[in-house]
Amino acid sequence: MTLQLILDNLANAPVLFFMLGMAAVWLKSDLDVPQPVAKLLSLYLLMSIGFRGGYELSTSEHSKVVLEALLLCGAMAVAVPLWSFAVLRWKLDATNAAAIAATYGSISAVTFITASNFLDQQNIHHGGHMVAAMALMESPAIVIGILLARRFADNPDPGGEEFHWGHVLREAFLNSAVLLLLGSLLIGLLTGERGWKGVKPFMDQPFKGVLCLFLLDMGLVAARRMNDLRKSGAFLVGFALLAPPVHAVIGILLAHALGLEKGDALLLAVLCGSASYIAVPAAMRLSLPKANPGLYVPMALAVTFPLNVTLGIPAYLAAISWLGG
Repeated sequence: MTLQLILDNLANAPVLFFMLGMAAVWLKSDLDVPQPVAKLLSLYLLMSIGFRGGYELSTSEHSKVVLEALLLCGAMAVAVPLWSFAVLRWKLDATNAAAIAATYGSISAVTFITASNFLDQQNIHHGGHMVAAMALMESPAIVIGILLARRFADNPDPGGEEFHWGHVLREAFLNSAVLLLLGSLLIGLLTGERGWKGVKPFMDQPFKGVLCLFLLDMGLVAARRMNDLRKSGAFLVGFALLAPPVHAVIGILLAHALGLEKGDALLLAVLCGSASYIAVPAAMRLSLPKANPGLYVPMALAVTFPLNVTLGIPAYLAAISWLGG
């Protein structure tokens, strides 16, 4: 079953466009997606998934399981960067270990969107509250990473520039991705069925085509970042390959214990097993300028992201199906 799901996923149009983008770089093609277009595509995808999640929330029962799932997501957003930091400290200084721990404690919205599309292709239902879970899990790891870096700094600089927590918290909780997701979710929740019917031709029908174009650009970016991995070393490449499945398995076991539906369990696994390459790097550049982006960005973007969108998502679903009998 796992092999068939992987083959089905690899034959899925968005994943094939991602591979096309990577192939274009390796073949030294001049194919490119202008950055303003890529930014517009990402805004559309976040707005669409947020609005749809809000609409589904408005038409579903707000059960105890939903609240427990959100609390579980918050707990994982705190636990993952803490244990990741402990592992990374074997080889790295506190600043770089904290930046990478924050990267893997946060989430990838594009991986979540790809998983949502995969579930739709498999006709597996997933709840709108998982969009709220995605927004909830993005920011805590940023704050924890900064706290870890400051607490365990190898060479603290007491005479350095004054640190402003207001800037950090603003970047963590009001960055564009979180704000757009939560805003779209709230609008979808408030407008309900009437609002969804009005925007469905724009929010729903073009979604897969936009996702294909966006993943084409992501393939281009990921392939270009792979050259940076030579500087990372085997330890960091191994962490980027092994940590996401471990985090995902923890998410699957917790979802099973909580009794989540199959679709929600997969999205929880994907959230636990993904890594941020947009929000966290932006926050780390502001808050931990001494951390090396040549480590945490290619790890997330050139290793973990391709692993999840090609093999991880169907493998996680197969594990969930096996665990559920």
